[in-house]
Amino acid sequence: MASLLSLSAAISLRHKLNRSSAVSANTPSKICHTFPGNGRCQRLSFKTKAAGSVEGHVLDKESASISDKIDYGVVGIHHVGILCENLERSLEFYQNILGLEINEARPHDKLPYRGAWLWVGSEMIHLMELPNPDPLIGRPEHGGRDRHACISIQDVSKLQAILDKAGIPYTLSRSGRPAIFTRDPDANALEFTQV
Repeated sequence: MASLLSLSAAISLRHKLNRSSAVSANTPSKICHTFPGNGRCQRLSFKTKAAGSVEGHVLDKESASISDKIDYGVVGIHHVGILCENLERSLEFYQNILGLEINEARPHDKLPYRGAWLWVGSEMIHLMELPNPDPLIGRPEHGGRDRHACISIQDVSKLQAILDKAGIPYTLSRSGRPAIFTRDPDANALEFTQV
């Protein structure tokens, strides 16, 4: 079924379908979808065709098929990069409120900006002191409706007490599961989910 889209919407959809290659019409796009039950990533192939008309550009989905498994050895997330305006202020939050420890083995002086690597279990948060392009105001009150990093924890109620004591605002999961959302000093949203 064809749908009318502006050129920018067609390019945006094309980009979402194939984030790793340049946009061009009449070439297959591939995305990865994990199917329930087997947990395997299957590549879905969508062929898109952009055609001009008086009303705008038309994007037709010509075919959708499951193709070969994409396997390049994904084992997990190594780190999440978080921008901060002031490294010391952010370290006060991440170390003294959340209790995260610096990974001294990671280089702090080899990059052209200040930063710190913080342990989160066996993974890390990379704080980077760089200008933050995101606005500090006008963001969703609930961090789950914003870009966020999620950290697995053992006891949400203990973190809730820590945030209450520090006077740091938070929201609880809207689904009722044991999870809490807060923001760091630069308004970066963080989720903590109980496992």
